[in-house]
Amino acid sequence: MLLALDTATRLMSLALHDGYRLHFEATWHTPNNHSIELTPAIQRAFAQVQITPADLAAVAVSLGPGSFTGLRIGLSTAKGLALAQNFPLVGVPTLDIVAYAVPAFEGRLVAVLQAGRGRVCAQGYRWSGPVSGWAPTGQAEITTWAALVDGVEEPTLFAGEIDDNGQALLAESTPLVHVAPGAWGLRRAGFLAEIAWARLRTGQTDDPALAAPIYLHQPGVPHP
Repeated sequence: MLLALDTATRLMSLALHDGYRLHFEATWHTPNNHSIELTPAIQRAFAQVQITPADLAAVAVSLGPGSFTGLRIGLSTAKGLALAQNFPLVGVPTLDIVAYAVPAFEGRLVAVLQAGRGRVCAQGYRWSGPVSGWAPTGQAEITTWAALVDGVEEPTLFAGEIDDNGQALLAESTPLVHVAPGAWGLRRAGFLAEIAWARLRTGQTDDPALAAPIYLHQPGVPHP
């Protein structure tokens, strides 16, 4: 059984997946109470599936980008379990989880997360086939909705955490812009678990002692 944890933003999610079936999944919004809510949520999941940490084969965690506090809590919990139980840890970039849920699209995919103060974290992807799915292009960046819209030069599908301002700008922009249904942008730990199992089967794991979050800026440093 693999435990998947995503605490990268105010959207939290966890799942238990045995490599073939999803046994438990919960996804919810939190008012920045990650440290209070995560451990009880894991305990409820274990109780419902009737397992203990000793029954886990691995843990997967969202590495970021995301909030400093959320990422730190999720990664420290995953590291603690992996080191205590001596099983693998698989870290997955947060925006890859968003992309995984989106079906094939003839054009470019842009996965987004809220970054605060009118900014978003964004990562571009290209469809590389039914086996490989969405492959990232370039680097994730912190930008604005206006800059993202101005940069559209081909059919582009936006998915992820799209706030009211983003929805309005995207709706008023070029016909090349498409917005994914809200359910596609819901970052579910079940998808994180499936990515992690695929990597586990090919030996792609992270050293729990060295795994580090992906930050697009230094915590506490002002940004324009």
